[in-house]
Amino acid sequence: MRTFKLTFLAAAALVAGCAQKKQENPMVGTWQLLTHTEITGGKTTALDDYTGNNKFIKIINETHFAFLNHTINTAKDSSNKFDAGGGRYTLNGDKYTEHLDFYKDKNWEGQSFDFTITFSGDTLIQKGVEKVAKAHVDHIIIEKYLRVK
Repeated sequence: MRTFKLTFLAAAALVAGCAQKKQENPMVGTWQLLTHTEITGGKTTALDDYTGNNKFIKIINETHFAFLNHTINTAKDSSNKFDAGGGRYTLNGDKYTEHLDFYKDKNWEGQSFDFTITFSGDTLIQKGVEKVAKAHVDHIIIEKYLRVK
C-alpha cells in the first residue's frame, strides 16, 4: 500500500508539473508603430507619425520578429515605398535584443540591437541604441507601439 501511495504521489506531482501554464511572453503578437523618435548627438528628432500616411507593424512570435513598413497613399507601381526586415530575438526581463538577419541594406544585416522595453496595457515602448558603423548610424531610438487586436 505504501508503494502505491508513493507511486500515486509521484504521478500526481508529474501531472501537476506538466499542467503548470508556461509563462506568457508579453512581446508575442502584432504591434503597430505609433511614433518613432531619434536622439543623435543630444538632439531629439521626432520622425514620421505612423498613424497617418505611413503604416509600420512588427510581428513577433516566440523566437522571431518581422517588420513591415509602407506608405498608404502612393502610386501603384514600383515607386511604392516599402521596407521590411526581421530575424531572431532574445528577451530577458525588460531587455530585448533584435538580431537582424534579413534586411535590404546589407550593412544592417547581421547586426544586433539592444533595447529596454516597458508595457502599459496594450502599449509597448522600446528604447535603445541603433549603431551601424558601415551605414554611419549611431543614435538612440524610442518607439511606441500599440498591440493590434
